[in-house]
Amino acid sequence: MNAIAPAARITRTVHGMPASDGAGVKLTRVIGSPQLPDLDPFLLLDEFGTDRPEDYLAGFPDHPHRGFETVTYMLDGRMRHKDNHGNEGVLVPGSVQWMTAGRGLVHSEMPEQEAGRMRGFQLWVNLPARDKMTAPRYQEFAPDCIPQVTPAPGVSVKVIAGQVEGVTGPIVQPATAPLYLDIALEPGASWECALPDGHNVFAYAYEGGVVLGEGDDARPLPVQALAVLGGGSRLSLRADETGARLILVAGRPLREPVARHGPFVMNTREELMQAFVDFREGRF
Repeated sequence: MNAIAPAARITRTVHGMPASDGAGVKLTRVIGSPQLPDLDPFLLLDEFGTDRPEDYLAGFPDHPHRGFETVTYMLDGRMRHKDNHGNEGVLVPGSVQWMTAGRGLVHSEMPEQEAGRMRGFQLWVNLPARDKMTAPRYQEFAPDCIPQVTPAPGVSVKVIAGQVEGVTGPIVQPATAPLYLDIALEPGASWECALPDGHNVFAYAYEGGVVLGEGDDARPLPVQALAVLGGGSRLSLRADETGARLILVAGRPLREPVARHGPFVMNTREELMQAFVDFREGRF
């Protein structure tokens, strides 16, 4: 008889804190805060969401990056991105951009609207030392390129990266082998999700309420809270009476030293200082 795989449980809960970035865009910082500085390989998670144009119109003017990846997932609104390599596009609701900054680029992200709701997530994912100076590249996918599956009654899952029920998301990153799911649960709906072995995993509830874990380990995850998960290779989820939406994200840890300042993430202080020199001298 095959043994049942152990169930994951919440090992820590973190609430986001108000922050601002770019030219004053208001957001909620969840990873990258004093409560949770990082979760290898994840360096930062910001949720942005507002109906007030004054909270987002200033956008994110030109700024540099080196040594990591940014993942932008739009839920509502439109954002135009440009970089100094000639890349340009518009992110619409439901689209995803996975940008590998590599050895460096300068880009901007500016609202393509003057009214209405702007909502989504930006996640920073570290790169291993061997890939930090790779050429910049983009993986960008429109909403209709993100597969959606219904693995259980009342459960809908958008598979951005990784695999669910034999359906594979479009994002590919061999270094960290990410899982990135956007999960919608109708009131009272439940589902058990397989988790990748050896990965660091978190869930972030952004609508409604959800209970994670099973038996005595079952714990509620309130809205705008992040759960660090551990202890097993499967996760039980159950929505409360309001239903729930959450992202579930996992990545293979790199277990490498991190030298980080602002928009640059390297492995040593010397590499970090070189990034500033290269940027000032126009080598991005």
